[in-house]
Amino acid sequence: MMRKYLKVFGFVAGLALTPAAVQGETLADALVSAYKTSNLIDQNQAVLRAADEDAAIAMANLRPVIQYTANYGRNVTQLTASGTTLSAFTSAGFEITASVVIWAGGRGKMLLEVAREQVLSTRAALVNVEQQVLLSAVSAYVDVRLQQEIVALRESNVRVITQEQRAARDRFEVGEVTQTDVSLAEAALAASKANLAAAQGALMVARERFKATVGHYPGKLAALPKTPSIPKTLEEAKSVAERSHPVVTQAQHQVKAADLNVKIAATSFEPTFSGNVSLGHSFEGQRTGDIDNTDYGLGLQMSQTFYAGGKNAATYRKALAGKEQAQAGLLQTVVQVSEGVGQAWAQLAVAHASIEAGRQQVQASQKAFDGVREEAKLGARTTLDVLNAEQDLLSARASRLEAEANRYVGIYQVLSSMGLLTADHLGLGVPSFDPEAYYKAVKDAPAHSAQGKALDRILKSIGD
Repeated sequence: MMRKYLKVFGFVAGLALTPAAVQGETLADALVSAYKTSNLIDQNQAVLRAADEDAAIAMANLRPVIQYTANYGRNVTQLTASGTTLSAFTSAGFEITASVVIWAGGRGKMLLEVAREQVLSTRAALVNVEQQVLLSAVSAYVDVRLQQEIVALRESNVRVITQEQRAARDRFEVGEVTQTDVSLAEAALAASKANLAAAQGALMVARERFKATVGHYPGKLAALPKTPSIPKTLEEAKSVAERSHPVVTQAQHQVKAADLNVKIAATSFEPTFSGNVSLGHSFEGQRTGDIDNTDYGLGLQMSQTFYAGGKNAATYRKALAGKEQAQAGLLQTVVQVSEGVGQAWAQLAVAHASIEAGRQQVQASQKAFDGVREEAKLGARTTLDVLNAEQDLLSARASRLEAEANRYVGIYQVLSSMGLLTADHLGLGVPSFDPEAYYKAVKDAPAHSAQGKALDRILKSIGD
C-alpha cells in the first residue's frame, strides 16, 4: 500500500540517479553506509527475529510432544563377613510417550495468530527505526556541508576585516582617522577570528555526528541532489501518513493481538481435552529368572478449572482492559502522526519563507556594504560603519545558508512523518533485510533438514 502512495505522489528521490562523475561522497552513499552500519537497525532486526521465533514456538505448541525415558540399575547384596553374594538384581527400561492437546477452545491457534500479529507489529517498528537512521544521516550530511560553508564565510570575513584593519592603520598614519578607528578595526578582527574558531569547532562537532551516524568521517562531500517530491497539500500528506506510517501499522497489529488475547483469556473457562500414547519395555534379571515386560498405553483426558480464587476472571478483565488500551493507543497514535506531519509541514513552510527573506536580506546588505565602503573612502563614513555593514552582510549570508539547509532537511522530515523515508522508497539499492525470508524459514519451527540449512544461510547473510 505504501508503494502505491509513492507512485501516486511521485516520490522519486533521485538519490540513486546522482551522476557517477560527481566527485566526492554523495548523499546516497552516506545513506547506504548509514543503513549498513547502523547498530540500531541491527538491534531491531534481532528483535524481529526473536518475534519470529515466538511464532515458531506457538506453532510447536500445536504439535504433539514426544518424550522418552530410559533407566538402568544393578543391585548386589553380599554378606559382610564372607563376601558371599546373596542376590544380584539388574533392571533396565525404556519408555516413549506422545501427548497432544486435542481441544482447548481454540487457544493454540489463537496464540499462533497473536504471535503473527506481534511479528507484523515488530516489522513496522523496524521500518520506523530505519526512517530515524536515514533522517539522521540526511541531517548529518547537510549539517557538515552547512558548517563547511559557514567556516568559508568566517574565513572570508577574517580576510575582509584584516584588509579593513590595515586600511585603517594606513589612514591613521596619514592623519585621516584617529587611533580609535584603528582600535575598532583591531577589535573587530579579534572578534572575527574568535567567530572563525567557533565555526571550526562547530564543523568538528558536525563531523563527529556524521561519523556516529554514517559510520565514517566525511571526506569531500558532493553537492546535494534534487530533493524528493512531496504532496502538494498538507491534507494529502496527512492522509498518506494516517494510513501507511509504520507506527500506525504497529498500533493496528497491537489492537488485533489485544483482541485475540481477550478470546484466549475466555478459553480458561472451558474444558481442555488431551490425549497420550505410550510404549514401554522393561527388563529385570535375577538369579531365579528373567522378566521382560512390554507396556502399551492410550489415554484421553479432560480437565477444567472450577475455582482458581478469581484468577481466571481477573485475567479476562485484564485482557479486556488491554484491548481498550490498545484501541485508545491506536487512535492517539493517529493523532500524533497527523500532528507530526503538520509540524514538519509548518517547519518546511517557515524554511521556504526564510530563504526568500534571506535572499532579499543578502541583496540589501551587499548593496549597503558596498555603498558604506565607498563612502568611507571619501570620508563620509567611519571605520565602525564599514565594520557594522560587513557584519550585517555576513549574518545575512549565514542565515540564508541555514534556511536552505533547514528547507532541504525539512523535505525529508515531511517524508519521514508520512512513513516513506525508507531505503526501498528512496531507491538506495541496498540489500535490505528481508523479514519475510526469516519468518518463512522458522514459522514451522524447523529443527534440521533443508529448512534448518536455509535458516543458517539467512543468519549468515545477516551477519555479513
